Amino acid sequence: MRLVRDLSCGDARIYLEVEVRRVLCRKCKKVKREKLEWLAGNPFYTKRFAYSVGRKCRTMTVKDVAKEFKLDWDTVKTLDKEYMKKQLRRYPVAAPRVIGIDEISIRKGHTYRIVVSDLERGRPIWFGGKDRSKESLDIFYQWLGAKKVKKIRLAVMDMWKAFEKSTRENAFHAAILYDKFHVMRHLGEALDKVRKMEYARLSGKERSYIKGQKYTLLSNRENLTLDGRKALKKLLMANKRLNTAYLLKESFGQLWSYKTGGWSRKFFDNWKESLKWQRLKPYEKFAEMIEKHCDGIAAYSRPENKVPLGFVEGLK
Repeated sequence: MRLVRDLSCGDARIYLEVEVRRVLCRKCKKVKREKLEWLAGNPFYTKRFAYSVGRKCRTMTVKDVAKEFKLDWDTVKTLDKEYMKKQLRRYPVAAPRVIGIDEISIRKGHTYRIVVSDLERGRPIWFGGKDRSKESLDIFYQWLGAKKVKKIRLAVMDMWKAFEKSTRENAFHAAILYDKFHVMRHLGEALDKVRKMEYARLSGKERSYIKGQKYTLLSNRENLTLDGRKALKKLLMANKRLNTAYLLKESFGQLWSYKTGGWSRKFFDNWKESLKWQRLKPYEKFAEMIEKHCDGIAAYSRPENKVPLGFVEGLK
């Protein structure tokens, strides 16, 4: 006998007492348990209960759903995956024309899986792989099939070499665009390195202006509170080098506003030129990295490549 959880009735949880028979298979001569079609992949829940959990996960966090149904986090996640697989069977993945590729960390440490999204339809279409290697992304292209891969015209990704190499081999006809979110994150890291260098160089009152202001410096000005804006203004007035680095970081976002690749390239050349004599080594290294990937950033200037950037980040 087995207790199987079914849909609740009001506040009362409903359990079904089910007799699962053991049968002798005539083909393999092994004793097997009877398979009941109405049970979920986790045999302690019915399919309709699993799908109810999955529908809740569309509008609520896994943590909140687990609290509502009195389940643990892993169980809710497993039932949600079963619901999503059902939806994919019901609505097969249409051939995407613009895809977004990113990795997502599934537990502490460096354990990654790849998420591929259809940016035109605004939905994830594949989650898998064993890590963020080229071989893992190759699995996606094999799963999608050669016919649908041919229809991909643009792939949006970060500057991870494995993603670029796999895409150039499997969807060689598609243009590659580097995601603005990831580029700006690298620039933010360069700004933080400048902050650390200034903190180590200075002492006394000049150092006190920098202490504890990491997130004030890295946050967008419009997201800061009134006190945060005052602290930022005070910091930038007190430290000329940080002020220069901050202004350069804020102006760099203009790169994505141009309508032609030539103008975006000219802007970057002028931005890089302004680094001379500033003694901002982290920015110089950032500029070298962008120089190598400039074509993949300037591609956004073409009208057909104006796609929503950072969609996958919103899923994390």
